[in-house]
Amino acid sequence: MDKIIKIQSHEQAHALCGMHDSNIRLIEKEFKVKIALRGEHLKISGTATNIKKAEPAVNSFLNNSRFLPISTRQIGPKTSGQREYVNAIKEFDIVFGVGPAGTGKTYLAMASAVEALKKQEVRRIILTRPAIEAGESLGFLPGDMHDKISPYLRPLYDALYDMMDAERIEKYLENGIIEVAPLAYMRGRTLNDAFIILDEAQNCTAEQMKMFLTRLGFDSKAVITGDMTQSDLPHGKPIGLLQAQDILSGIKEIKFIYFTGKDVVRHALVQRIIEAYDKTAKTS
Repeated sequence: MDKIIKIQSHEQAHALCGMHDSNIRLIEKEFKVKIALRGEHLKISGTATNIKKAEPAVNSFLNNSRFLPISTRQIGPKTSGQREYVNAIKEFDIVFGVGPAGTGKTYLAMASAVEALKKQEVRRIILTRPAIEAGESLGFLPGDMHDKISPYLRPLYDALYDMMDAERIEKYLENGIIEVAPLAYMRGRTLNDAFIILDEAQNCTAEQMKMFLTRLGFDSKAVITGDMTQSDLPHGKPIGLLQAQDILSGIKEIKFIYFTGKDVVRHALVQRIIEAYDKTAKTS
């Protein structure tokens, strides 16, 4: 016998599943039923008696989820390069956004991730970046691990708080719907049903880039952003982003989008500064 229950929101689905589907496994073991979640529908399979016993437990998890509205601020591409980028993110499972600061690489990737979460296309968002920059090692920085990594992850939080209210973000961070962590924490994992953003990828070594790209699991999407001109890796150390460009550009399922100074949407002077530096670099 089967019982079908309609899921009303992503929050309900995650509240029921719990971290790594722990709640579902608990209900299945306790009431001797099988639970399958497919899109907006939850199926409980078992005997009529066991389903009747399991249903209140399922409803309890579903009813404990509380809706928190996403910001109504309109976020979208402002240049042709940005439009190409956003469209590529929708179409491809792996997208590289490469270009100068101020072009919206991270911001638009974040907006795409939030939209995918809202539409229940993924169950979680994972935000990561290398935690070693400007020659500093985490072991030599003061404070506990949270204190050490927070400055490196701050730009990701800033973009996130621009798109969601603080209460919703805190709830999602607590429940694991949103995870913000240094790149080293990705090692050994398989990231299923997730929208993953790797920021500041120009600071990835070749080994780190390969490690990250091979974390991608089923029903997941990855966006990698970086600026080749701002790498903090030691001189002579191969840049993972540059190597990935050379190795992966022939794979048609992977898309590389390149931004220019024309895509800068910060202060008008930023575009002129970038163009001036680019001009100097070409003549030197």
